[in-house]
Amino acid sequence: MKVRSTIGDLVELFKPTITGLSVMMAGVGLWLAPVSLEWPTLLLVLIGVGLQVGSANALNMYWERNSDGLMARTRNRPLPAGRLNPAIALGFGVLLGVVGTVVLAYSAGSLTTWIGLAALLGYVFIYTPMKRMSPLALAVGAIPGAAPPLMGWTAATQEIQMPGLVLFGIVFLWQMPHFIAIAMYRKHDYAAANIKVVPVVRGANVAKVQSVIWATALIPCSILLLPLDVAGHIYGAGACLLSVGYVWMCIRQWGSIRDSVWGRSVLLASLVYLPALTLVLFVDRVVG
Repeated sequence: MKVRSTIGDLVELFKPTITGLSVMMAGVGLWLAPVSLEWPTLLLVLIGVGLQVGSANALNMYWERNSDGLMARTRNRPLPAGRLNPAIALGFGVLLGVVGTVVLAYSAGSLTTWIGLAALLGYVFIYTPMKRMSPLALAVGAIPGAAPPLMGWTAATQEIQMPGLVLFGIVFLWQMPHFIAIAMYRKHDYAAANIKVVPVVRGANVAKVQSVIWATALIPCSILLLPLDVAGHIYGAGACLLSVGYVWMCIRQWGSIRDSVWGRSVLLASLVYLPALTLVLFVDRVVG
Protein backbone atom coordinates (compact mmCIF):
# COMPACT_ATOMS: atom_id res chain seq x y z
CA MET A 1 0.00 0.00 0.00
CA LYS A 2 2.86 2.39 0.85
CA VAL A 3 4.45 1.90 -2.59
CA ARG A 4 1.12 2.46 -4.33
CA SER A 5 0.54 5.62 -2.29
CA THR A 6 4.02 6.95 -3.13
CA ILE A 7 3.50 6.30 -6.84
CA GLY A 8 0.19 8.16 -6.67
CA ASP A 9 1.89 11.11 -4.96
CA LEU A 10 4.64 11.19 -7.60
CA VAL A 11 2.00 11.19 -10.33
CA GLU A 12 0.37 14.15 -8.60
CA LEU A 13 3.71 16.01 -8.63
CA PHE A 14 3.86 15.35 -12.38
CA LYS A 15 0.50 17.20 -12.82
CA PRO A 16 -0.85 14.92 -15.58
CA THR A 17 -3.53 17.37 -16.77
CA ILE A 18 -1.16 20.32 -17.25
CA THR A 19 1.55 18.07 -18.67
CA GLY A 20 -0.94 16.44 -21.03
CA LEU A 21 -2.08 19.83 -22.32
CA SER A 22 1.53 20.82 -22.96
CA VAL A 23 2.20 17.57 -24.81
CA MET A 24 -0.94 18.16 -26.88
CA MET A 25 0.31 21.62 -27.89
CA ALA A 26 3.73 20.21 -28.76
CA GLY A 27 1.87 17.74 -30.94
CA VAL A 28 0.07 20.61 -32.66
CA GLY A 29 3.42 22.19 -33.48
CA LEU A 30 4.70 18.89 -34.88
CA TRP A 31 1.51 18.35 -36.85
CA LEU A 32 1.43 21.79 -38.46
CA ALA A 33 5.12 21.81 -39.41
CA PRO A 34 5.87 21.26 -43.11
CA VAL A 35 8.34 18.47 -42.26
CA SER A 36 6.99 15.12 -41.05
CA LEU A 37 8.89 13.01 -38.55
CA GLU A 38 8.84 9.22 -38.37
CA TRP A 39 6.44 7.93 -35.72
CA PRO A 40 9.13 6.63 -33.32
CA THR A 41 10.91 10.00 -33.41
CA LEU A 42 7.65 11.90 -33.03
CA LEU A 43 6.70 9.87 -29.96
CA LEU A 44 10.12 10.41 -28.42
CA VAL A 45 9.78 14.18 -28.91
CA LEU A 46 6.40 14.16 -27.16
CA ILE A 47 7.79 12.02 -24.33
CA GLY A 48 10.74 14.37 -23.93
CA VAL A 49 8.47 17.41 -23.76
CA GLY A 50 6.21 15.67 -21.25
CA LEU A 51 9.13 14.70 -19.01
CA GLN A 52 10.53 18.24 -19.01
CA VAL A 53 7.13 19.77 -18.22
CA GLY A 54 6.55 17.18 -15.51
CA SER A 55 9.97 18.02 -14.08
CA ALA A 56 9.10 21.72 -13.95
CA ASN A 57 5.83 20.90 -12.17
CA ALA A 58 7.48 18.60 -9.63
CA LEU A 59 10.34 21.00 -8.84
CA ASN A 60 7.87 23.88 -8.56
CA MET A 61 5.87 21.94 -5.97
CA TYR A 62 9.07 21.03 -4.13
CA TRP A 63 10.09 24.69 -4.00
CA GLU A 64 6.63 25.90 -2.93
CA ARG A 65 5.82 23.15 -0.44
CA ASN A 66 5.68 25.56 2.50
CA SER A 67 3.50 28.20 0.81
CA ASP A 68 1.28 25.43 -0.60
CA GLY A 69 0.51 24.47 2.98
CA LEU A 70 -0.99 27.93 3.55
CA MET A 71 -3.49 27.68 0.68
CA ALA A 72 -6.76 25.75 0.84
CA ARG A 73 -6.53 24.52 -2.76
CA THR A 74 -2.96 23.18 -2.37
CA ARG A 75 -2.53 22.18 1.27
CA ASN A 76 -3.46 18.57 0.52
CA ARG A 77 -0.71 18.14 -2.07
CA PRO A 78 1.77 15.36 -1.22
CA LEU A 79 4.51 17.62 0.20
CA PRO A 80 2.56 20.07 2.41
CA ALA A 81 0.36 17.21 3.59
CA GLY A 82 3.47 15.28 4.68
CA ARG A 83 2.74 12.21 2.56
CA LEU A 84 5.99 12.43 0.58
CA ASN A 85 9.58 13.05 1.63
CA PRO A 86 10.83 16.31 0.04
CA ALA A 87 14.12 14.63 -0.93
CA ILE A 88 12.19 12.06 -2.98
CA ALA A 89 10.23 14.83 -4.70
CA LEU A 90 13.43 16.73 -5.49
CA GLY A 91 15.14 13.62 -6.87
CA PHE A 92 12.05 12.76 -8.92
CA GLY A 93 11.90 16.24 -10.43
CA VAL A 94 15.60 16.30 -11.28
CA LEU A 95 15.42 12.79 -12.79
CA LEU A 96 12.49 13.75 -15.02
CA GLY A 97 14.34 16.84 -16.21
CA VAL A 98 17.57 14.99 -16.99
CA VAL A 99 15.85 12.11 -18.80
CA GLY A 100 13.56 14.49 -20.71
CA THR A 101 16.51 16.58 -21.86
CA VAL A 102 18.43 13.49 -22.99
CA VAL A 103 15.39 12.18 -24.89
CA LEU A 104 14.96 15.52 -26.65
CA ALA A 105 18.66 15.72 -27.48
CA TYR A 106 18.40 12.29 -29.12
CA SER A 107 15.14 12.82 -30.99
CA ALA A 108 14.55 16.55 -31.54
CA GLY A 109 17.93 18.17 -32.13
CA SER A 110 19.89 20.80 -30.26
CA LEU A 111 17.57 23.77 -30.89
CA THR A 112 14.51 22.13 -29.37
CA THR A 113 16.58 20.72 -26.53
CA TRP A 114 17.92 24.15 -25.61
CA ILE A 115 14.44 25.72 -25.81
CA GLY A 116 13.07 23.05 -23.49
CA LEU A 117 15.97 23.32 -21.06
CA ALA A 118 15.68 27.12 -20.96
CA ALA A 119 11.94 26.80 -20.31
CA LEU A 120 12.51 24.29 -17.51
CA LEU A 121 15.23 26.32 -15.78
CA GLY A 122 13.34 29.59 -16.27
CA TYR A 123 10.18 28.15 -14.75
CA VAL A 124 11.94 26.70 -11.71
CA PHE A 125 14.64 29.27 -10.96
CA ILE A 126 13.11 32.55 -12.20
CA TYR A 127 9.31 32.27 -12.22
CA THR A 128 8.87 30.26 -9.02
CA PRO A 129 10.83 32.57 -6.66
CA MET A 130 9.59 35.68 -8.50
CA LYS A 131 5.98 34.86 -7.52
CA ARG A 132 6.79 36.17 -4.04
CA MET A 133 8.31 39.39 -5.40
CA SER A 134 6.15 40.78 -8.20
CA PRO A 135 2.95 40.15 -10.17
CA LEU A 136 5.17 40.37 -13.27
CA ALA A 137 5.96 36.74 -12.48
CA LEU A 138 2.78 35.88 -14.38
CA ALA A 139 4.23 37.06 -17.71
CA VAL A 140 7.60 35.47 -16.91
CA GLY A 141 5.96 32.12 -16.14
CA ALA A 142 3.85 32.25 -19.29
CA ILE A 143 7.02 32.16 -21.44
CA PRO A 144 8.07 28.59 -20.54
CA GLY A 145 4.39 27.66 -20.45
CA ALA A 146 4.12 28.63 -24.13
CA ALA A 147 7.28 26.78 -25.23
CA PRO A 148 5.80 23.31 -26.10
CA PRO A 149 4.15 24.21 -29.46
CA LEU A 150 7.29 26.05 -30.54
CA MET A 151 9.33 23.02 -29.49
CA GLY A 152 7.11 20.80 -31.62
CA TRP A 153 7.65 23.07 -34.61
CA THR A 154 11.43 23.30 -34.16
CA ALA A 155 11.74 19.54 -33.61
CA ALA A 156 10.32 19.04 -37.11
CA THR A 157 11.94 21.96 -38.95
CA GLN A 158 15.13 22.58 -36.91
CA GLU A 159 14.37 26.30 -37.23
CA ILE A 160 12.51 29.02 -35.37
CA GLN A 161 9.99 30.26 -37.93
CA MET A 162 6.98 32.56 -37.83
CA PRO A 163 4.30 29.84 -37.57
CA GLY A 164 6.08 28.37 -34.55
CA LEU A 165 6.32 31.81 -32.97
CA VAL A 166 2.61 32.41 -33.61
CA LEU A 167 1.77 29.13 -31.86
CA PHE A 168 3.98 30.27 -28.99
CA GLY A 169 2.13 33.61 -28.94
CA ILE A 170 -1.30 31.99 -28.89
CA VAL A 171 -0.48 29.88 -25.84
CA PHE A 172 1.33 32.77 -24.14
CA LEU A 173 -1.64 35.14 -24.55
CA TRP A 174 -4.16 32.45 -23.61
CA GLN A 175 -2.39 31.83 -20.32
CA MET A 176 -2.64 35.41 -19.10
CA PRO A 177 -6.43 35.66 -18.56
CA HIS A 178 -6.40 32.00 -17.52
CA PHE A 179 -4.04 32.56 -14.59
CA ILE A 180 -5.52 35.96 -13.72
CA ALA A 181 -8.86 34.18 -13.41
CA ILE A 182 -7.36 31.54 -11.09
CA ALA A 183 -5.78 34.29 -8.99
CA MET A 184 -9.12 36.11 -8.81
CA TYR A 185 -11.00 32.95 -7.91
CA ARG A 186 -8.45 32.09 -5.19
CA LYS A 187 -7.44 35.62 -4.21
CA HIS A 188 -7.62 35.04 -0.46
CA ASP A 189 -5.47 31.91 -0.77
CA TYR A 190 -2.76 33.79 -2.64
CA ALA A 191 -2.87 36.64 -0.14
CA ALA A 192 -2.47 34.20 2.75
CA ALA A 193 0.57 32.64 1.07
CA ASN A 194 2.08 36.07 0.24
CA ILE A 195 2.15 35.33 -3.49
CA LYS A 196 2.13 38.54 -5.52
CA VAL A 197 -0.64 37.98 -8.02
CA VAL A 198 -2.32 40.88 -9.83
CA PRO A 199 -5.69 40.82 -7.98
CA VAL A 200 -3.91 40.89 -4.60
CA VAL A 201 -1.29 43.54 -5.41
CA ARG A 202 -3.13 45.80 -7.85
CA GLY A 203 -6.78 45.03 -7.22
CA ALA A 204 -9.62 43.28 -8.99
CA ASN A 205 -10.38 46.02 -11.52
CA VAL A 206 -6.78 46.18 -12.77
CA ALA A 207 -6.77 42.38 -13.05
CA LYS A 208 -9.96 42.46 -15.11
CA VAL A 209 -8.61 45.19 -17.41
CA GLN A 210 -5.44 43.19 -17.96
CA SER A 211 -7.41 40.05 -18.78
CA VAL A 212 -9.41 41.94 -21.42
CA ILE A 213 -6.22 43.39 -22.97
CA TRP A 214 -4.50 40.00 -23.16
CA ALA A 215 -7.59 38.24 -24.51
CA THR A 216 -8.08 40.98 -27.12
CA ALA A 217 -4.49 40.56 -28.30
CA LEU A 218 -5.29 36.89 -28.82
CA ILE A 219 -7.73 37.73 -31.65
CA PRO A 220 -5.17 38.95 -34.23
CA CYS A 221 -2.50 36.54 -32.99
CA SER A 222 -4.71 33.47 -33.44
CA ILE A 223 -5.73 34.54 -36.95
CA LEU A 224 -2.10 34.99 -38.07
CA LEU A 225 -1.92 31.29 -38.98
CA LEU A 226 -4.20 32.15 -41.92
CA PRO A 227 -1.89 34.52 -43.87
CA LEU A 228 1.04 32.24 -43.04
CA ASP A 229 -0.75 29.46 -45.01
CA VAL A 230 -0.66 27.14 -42.02
CA ALA A 231 -4.45 27.10 -41.66
CA GLY A 232 -7.48 27.84 -43.82
CA HIS A 233 -10.67 29.84 -43.62
CA ILE A 234 -12.54 27.36 -41.42
CA TYR A 235 -9.85 27.79 -38.80
CA GLY A 236 -9.82 31.58 -39.32
CA ALA A 237 -13.55 31.88 -38.67
CA GLY A 238 -13.43 29.51 -35.71
CA ALA A 239 -10.40 31.20 -34.16
CA CYS A 240 -12.03 34.62 -34.51
CA LEU A 241 -15.27 33.46 -32.88
CA LEU A 242 -13.51 31.66 -30.04
CA SER A 243 -11.17 34.59 -29.33
CA VAL A 244 -13.99 37.13 -29.38
CA GLY A 245 -15.94 34.84 -27.07
CA TYR A 246 -12.95 34.70 -24.71
CA VAL A 247 -12.86 38.51 -24.61
CA TRP A 248 -16.60 38.61 -24.02
CA MET A 249 -16.30 36.27 -21.04
CA CYS A 250 -13.66 38.63 -19.58
CA ILE A 251 -16.02 41.62 -20.01
CA ARG A 252 -19.32 39.90 -19.23
CA GLN A 253 -20.97 40.92 -15.97
CA TRP A 254 -17.81 42.80 -14.99
CA GLY A 255 -19.32 44.70 -12.09
CA SER A 256 -22.49 42.75 -11.43
CA ILE A 257 -21.03 39.59 -9.90
CA ARG A 258 -18.51 38.80 -7.16
CA ASP A 259 -14.86 38.77 -8.15
CA SER A 260 -14.58 35.07 -7.31
CA VAL A 261 -17.54 34.27 -9.56
CA TRP A 262 -16.02 36.34 -12.37
CA GLY A 263 -12.75 34.45 -11.92
CA ARG A 264 -14.45 31.07 -12.07
CA SER A 265 -16.42 32.09 -15.17
CA VAL A 266 -13.31 33.24 -17.06
CA LEU A 267 -11.38 30.19 -15.87
CA LEU A 268 -14.01 27.85 -17.32
CA ALA A 269 -13.95 29.80 -20.60
CA SER A 270 -10.17 29.48 -20.76
CA LEU A 271 -10.35 25.73 -20.21
CA VAL A 272 -12.68 25.47 -23.22
CA TYR A 273 -10.70 27.81 -25.48
CA LEU A 274 -7.47 25.95 -26.19
CA PRO A 275 -8.96 22.46 -26.82
CA ALA A 276 -11.71 24.08 -28.94
CA LEU A 277 -9.13 26.00 -30.99
CA THR A 278 -7.19 22.78 -31.55
CA LEU A 279 -10.38 21.01 -32.62
CA VAL A 280 -11.20 23.79 -35.11
CA LEU A 281 -7.67 23.52 -36.48
CA PHE A 282 -8.11 19.76 -36.90
CA VAL A 283 -11.44 20.20 -38.71
CA ASP A 284 -9.88 22.85 -40.94
CA ARG A 285 -7.03 20.50 -41.91
CA VAL A 286 -9.32 17.52 -42.51
CA VAL A 287 -12.23 19.27 -44.28
CA GLY A 288 -10.44 22.27 -45.79
